[in-house]
Amino acid sequence: MSLIQPRTPSGTLELLPRKQMVFQHMMDTIRRGYERFGFVQVETPIFELKDVLLTKSGGETEKQVYFVQSTGAVQQGYDADLALHFDLTVPLARYVAQHERELAFPFRRYQIQRVYRGERAQRGRSREFYQCDIDVIGKDKLDSAFDAELPAIIVQIFTELGIGAFTIHFSNRKILLGLLTAWGVGDSEKQKLILREIDKLDKIGPEKVRDAMATIGLPAAEAERLLALVARKGTKDEMLASLRDVGAKDPIFLEGLDELTRMVAALRALSVPEERTCIDLAIARGLDYYTGTVYETQLDAHPEFGSVCSGGRYENLASYYTRSKLPGVGISIGLTRLFEQLDAHDLLPPAPPTVQVLITQLEAERAVDYLALATELRREGFTVENYLEPAKLDKQLKYADKSGVPVALLMGSKELEAGTVLVKDIAAKTQHEVVRHDLAAFVRNLLKERAA
Repeated sequence: MSLIQPRTPSGTLELLPRKQMVFQHMMDTIRRGYERFGFVQVETPIFELKDVLLTKSGGETEKQVYFVQSTGAVQQGYDADLALHFDLTVPLARYVAQHERELAFPFRRYQIQRVYRGERAQRGRSREFYQCDIDVIGKDKLDSAFDAELPAIIVQIFTELGIGAFTIHFSNRKILLGLLTAWGVGDSEKQKLILREIDKLDKIGPEKVRDAMATIGLPAAEAERLLALVARKGTKDEMLASLRDVGAKDPIFLEGLDELTRMVAALRALSVPEERTCIDLAIARGLDYYTGTVYETQLDAHPEFGSVCSGGRYENLASYYTRSKLPGVGISIGLTRLFEQLDAHDLLPPAPPTVQVLITQLEAERAVDYLALATELRREGFTVENYLEPAKLDKQLKYADKSGVPVALLMGSKELEAGTVLVKDIAAKTQHEVVRHDLAAFVRNLLKERAA
């Protein structure tokens, strides 16, 4: 029988244990950060009914959807009625509409799950990947104060992850929409097309954006004014002053400026460091789904990564599923994409080991004593593994090193009689003889020093 070559599908992520520890550590840090601000976890099925999932999707999105069909259904000629979810927003809309009467509003939910897209596999675009979403959904209305809370959460999480300096760029779509109206471009479809082009500035440059806006029908003078405006840089106070100086009286523009001003004040009230956020009028987000505040997050040293965390305000989450008005604001960390980018540039943050202590087997006849020692340490809160097979000590220590276990314990007849344990720091290659009574405290301090 010929062997089948073991391999994974392209566009998927499969990690060896050491890197899986880092990935899990990042996910746990994100989860803790969300819960710290009062968000509750929701999990929805990985597949939804096709007519529910595709209600809001366009033709391009539908081309990327994986449809689900059982073998029996195929044999009987049935069409696929299920599809894997391609993001977590549509399932959230369905969830909130379905359980509206049972939920407390504002509904603060986080969701960390895999999503699936039929992408052409390439770096940064996967077929299966994790998204880590938070959204706040209101009933009829949702105060703009929530718009500032989400960046505050991301700042805490990214700081705790230790992935380097980063900046959350934010703006408000109402500002550009209002200015276009004030300049005589009142057609909403044309406005949306112009904002989509502005959102491409960092990818295709101002010349191509200028040409595209001319094709859309924006007069050259207004195109130049718009490009000059979105190119402005400065502190948040300088940017707000600059917008006030524009002098536009359009009510949508004034509403966006007021929301942006209140957001800056709220960020400061939340003690978000000034350097971690900036007003960037070029952030428009290409999706018409967003109606107000929009965010994109970049690693300062690696702008080529693009946005590693983005989102914004939307007017009505579930309009296709309920007549209730459910406005909200959300932001999402693309965990798989972020991990892959950090890994490719050797920037992955350190992660605590899954197993903290390996108890070696020096003498096979002392196996029961080693098991008892492991139980003792687990009661103290440590994660402990016993090496259960007789083997040379060198082999056991190499196993600990390769597995990422930081501490190994050695205890033979001599140590048992003396009431001591030999504690070996694998990375430092140092060894200490510790009284059994002091063992837990010693190992705890050793692990704390390693983590510092």
